[in-house]
Amino acid sequence: MPIMIRYPILLICLGWLPVLPFSYAEQTNQSAFNELVEDFWQFRLRESPLFATSVGDHRFNDQLDKVSLADSTRRNKAKQDFLKQLEAIEVTQLSATDQVNHAILSRVLRDDLAEFEFGSHLMPITQRNGFHIEFPQLYRDVPLETLADYENYLARLRAFPAYTDGHLELLRAGVASGHVLPAVVLEGWETAIDAQILSDPEHSTLYEPFKEFPAAIPEEDYDRLRQACRDAISKAVVPSYEKLRTFMAEEYVPRARDTIAVSALPNGREFYRHRVQSFTTTDMTPDEVHQLGLAEVKRIRSEMEAIIQEVEFEGDFAAFLDFLRTDPQFYATSEKQLMQEVALVLKTMDGQLPSLFGKLPRMSYGIRPVPDYVAPRTTAAYYQQPTGDGTKAGFYYVNTYDLKSRPLFNIEALSLHEAVPGHHLQLALQQEMDGLPVFRRYTDFTAFVEGWALYSERLGLEAGFYQDPYSNFGRLTMEMWRACRLVVDSGMHYFGWSREQAIQFLAENTALAMHDIQAEVDRYISWPGQALAYKVGELKIRELRKMAEEQLGENFDLRDFHDVVLCAGGVPLDVLETNVKAWLVESLRATGSREENRPHAHH
Repeated sequence: MPIMIRYPILLICLGWLPVLPFSYAEQTNQSAFNELVEDFWQFRLRESPLFATSVGDHRFNDQLDKVSLADSTRRNKAKQDFLKQLEAIEVTQLSATDQVNHAILSRVLRDDLAEFEFGSHLMPITQRNGFHIEFPQLYRDVPLETLADYENYLARLRAFPAYTDGHLELLRAGVASGHVLPAVVLEGWETAIDAQILSDPEHSTLYEPFKEFPAAIPEEDYDRLRQACRDAISKAVVPSYEKLRTFMAEEYVPRARDTIAVSALPNGREFYRHRVQSFTTTDMTPDEVHQLGLAEVKRIRSEMEAIIQEVEFEGDFAAFLDFLRTDPQFYATSEKQLMQEVALVLKTMDGQLPSLFGKLPRMSYGIRPVPDYVAPRTTAAYYQQPTGDGTKAGFYYVNTYDLKSRPLFNIEALSLHEAVPGHHLQLALQQEMDGLPVFRRYTDFTAFVEGWALYSERLGLEAGFYQDPYSNFGRLTMEMWRACRLVVDSGMHYFGWSREQAIQFLAENTALAMHDIQAEVDRYISWPGQALAYKVGELKIRELRKMAEEQLGENFDLRDFHDVVLCAGGVPLDVLETNVKAWLVESLRATGSREENRPHAHH
């Protein structure tokens, strides 16, 4: 592969343009933009100490986020000011890279401001997500090496009551304004809270780092630190969970709504239209999303039918799904067996990566079972990014609860999605991009991130996976599940579908276990629009790849294509399209000049 073909990627990723002398106006414009980007980043870190810690900034390691109603309003006002300053900058005078950065920052601010207008900050928790579910994992996400680290950790435990009160204030305001969660997605809300109401603080996950200390902690401090942790848990953490439990039982759950659609909220139909555009980063309407879903369901269904014929199964589609859900051959008998299957798939994929990508991340990843206290109410798997300071790897969490609803035929697609070449590869690369402003390294667009992960499942076909027809059916059922999301998310939130209709649609079209289907539908109800991003993003990446293959012909190099898609980090789909088209223009120019310089045979 001649260097000249790889060269354009670098130019496009760095937003390369010929270096021309800047006028004074352009310089002030450019420096005003640089300053604004830096101010916005510092604002993000100050406002969210937990986020700051996760990206490797340790200035606020003793604090939790400020989340009261007044804080939320103040933050919103600050974002309005940022947007005003941003709009005062002359975009055309910025460098090519910064024109993209400008567009992305503008989109982030507009989306945040719209979310505030629609009141989504008044619904800060769901049955799967929220401060009360994340906090018990704090010890996994913060540095715990030095005495100062331990003191910071204790300060955060002691700050938990104020953090809880801030969330209660938002939830109370939501009850008052009609921004409340549907009752159906609150079922089982007690589980995560009760798990933290412990009479013995040493049984709390938050006590974990005090069982054994790292070398840097002097032995004479052990007893004092342990006592301080026991006190913080029993005097600050546990009473906060008790307070939250009382609030939920007496004030919130009785007032939860019996509707499921986001369109039932104040200004709800407009809210959903915003969510569709925000999560897909396109100007699609709920109706277009719904129709696209139905078309994809039909296409994938015919591919599934072909596999049923291939394995010579006697019976119809529903009978085949039932066979997959119930036959013991498709299920692990122990957590260890499930985790070993995952490890084998990923270690095999690791060996294929250099043939698919020119640039790989430096940071590695690990696998872990989902923690017990959240496993029954969460999805089959999720991924957690590495810390920004390079001290903690990325982790792919595998749900090993209820093994009879964790089919082995899904393991290939699920693992490629969550780890490599999916989330870990893309997000770790993004974190390591020195050429991107730091806010961009930590700005995720679901359509890109999840679109890439779904594209990665299919990429397994080219890397030699899915040799087993059942595993390939597993891949298709995962793809089908994402296509069904377009139908049921828009169905429930915009077209009046009931929860039962959504469950039935998924049960008829996918091989997902019933346990998963119900958890999924409840997730769509509590997170309107998010589930649309996967399929829309994946289809865009496939469409751009097809375009590149057609235009470049035999000069198409898959590694180059993947590098171009990933080289700018997570971007809205219109920016992705612009990047790929710019690379194509450069590549065609480069191959054209090579053709002209080729020696011609004399006749």
